[in-house]
Amino acid sequence: MQDMLHRPVSEADLLVHALRTFPERVAFYHDNGTLTYAEFEAKISQFAQALERLGVRSGEHLGVLCANRIETLFVTNAANMLGACLVPLHPRGSAGDHAYVIQDAQISTLVYDPKYFAARAKELRQAGSVRLISLGADQGAPNLIEEAGACAPTKLRAPDVEPHAMCRLSYSGGTTGAPKGIVGTYGMMLTKTMIQLTDWEWPADVRQLVCAPLSHAGGSTVLPTLMQGGSLIVLQAFEPEAVFRAIERHKITCVLLVPTMIYALLDHPDFVKYDLSSLEVVYYGASPMSPARLREGIQKLGRVFFQFYGQTEAPMTISVLRRADHDPSSLPRLASCGRPVPWIRVALLDDECAEVADGQAGEICVRGPLVTPGYWRKAEETKVAFGGGWLHTGDIAVRQPDGFLRIVDRKKDMIISGGFNVFAREVEDVLSEHVAVANCAVIGVPDSRWGEAVTAVVMLKPGAQASAEELIELVRERKGPVQAPKIVKFVDELPITGLGKPDKKALRAIYAK
Repeated sequence: MQDMLHRPVSEADLLVHALRTFPERVAFYHDNGTLTYAEFEAKISQFAQALERLGVRSGEHLGVLCANRIETLFVTNAANMLGACLVPLHPRGSAGDHAYVIQDAQISTLVYDPKYFAARAKELRQAGSVRLISLGADQGAPNLIEEAGACAPTKLRAPDVEPHAMCRLSYSGGTTGAPKGIVGTYGMMLTKTMIQLTDWEWPADVRQLVCAPLSHAGGSTVLPTLMQGGSLIVLQAFEPEAVFRAIERHKITCVLLVPTMIYALLDHPDFVKYDLSSLEVVYYGASPMSPARLREGIQKLGRVFFQFYGQTEAPMTISVLRRADHDPSSLPRLASCGRPVPWIRVALLDDECAEVADGQAGEICVRGPLVTPGYWRKAEETKVAFGGGWLHTGDIAVRQPDGFLRIVDRKKDMIISGGFNVFAREVEDVLSEHVAVANCAVIGVPDSRWGEAVTAVVMLKPGAQASAEELIELVRERKGPVQAPKIVKFVDELPITGLGKPDKKALRAIYAK
């Protein structure tokens, strides 16, 4: 154990502090009513005791497969208090992905929501030697809610943990192969929360709406909200009208959304029927947002948008684009992911790990306490990701003299057409300027003449029309003939990953045939 005199605090310490500071305030509004800070502490303590009685131990890899319900937070925070390593399974993941994670992460216990995942849990028990604990009544598994109810609430005490010890194992979307387990340490998670508290913009009265999965992105705003004495309103899932109603009813002041959610809200026919004037901040990230659609959002909601750019290997915040930086008169500025936060080191590097000049494209690389120590049981992938002593994010960006970064593409998504490099993101941004385009994804499709043919997969707004020819011409006029799509495919819906990003792996599989 590290010298206790100098042991850093952990997220568990921060949570205990928040719960003791605002005991009578409402922490959560949910389907079954409200929950104060003191009641939240009592529930976490009961669930921690119940998990321990059921055999969960410090250091154990504990899987969680739950929908958005308040009990999900009881489980995840109880696991943190026990010193268990949390391994969340994405609610939208496939059976194959879940089985892979169970086996690869060496999960010994799986807590699951029987309302949605009873059958899946039984399948997973067959796939690996995993013990099941049900978040409710379900035959063949102990009922965690019942077990917790039999425990008397006690005061929480954060565990003594090493900052470099693993507390979370998060799996990538597997868009370029099998999902990778990304190690999260106590030190990383503490740094993430400290950056959120210092570099995110927060309303004076934090009333946070949660509609993303609590076990993943949705849960990332819980602790920063509680540290400020705020409250959270939890929705079971993202559904535009439910979001509108919640904002109007609870006078929501902030919400975290991914771009595809924002597009769905902007395009909804009932958008104008609700009072959304309480919104002060819309946090967005996880995937690039179209500058044209962002400008549309500013026109409809005002300058409430705040972008955070990060990835699971450096969670949540590598850079930020603040509300005042969202200049609706400048599409290049709206295409930016902001400036790096001061708690980490960020550089744009070429393939030889040399820093590129301003205005030149280079890979965003990161050093500092926010960065993962590596991938779980994947030494070779870890070595590649940390080449030259930097975390290589895979995002290609250009830095302006004023320090703003603009991501032009994912390194793996760059298209080589006719011997020229084509950045898919730049083509997507132009296409999204067309008034009829709701969303789009640009991929390279194998082609005997071009090597890869630039292919645009386009989803139009409800009732809108556009031809392939006018979209191709739009890009040709703005970016030149090399970037202009050779093929345009119109779809009713784009395939989306569990993290809310357009699934380019799926699109390549469809159109590369």
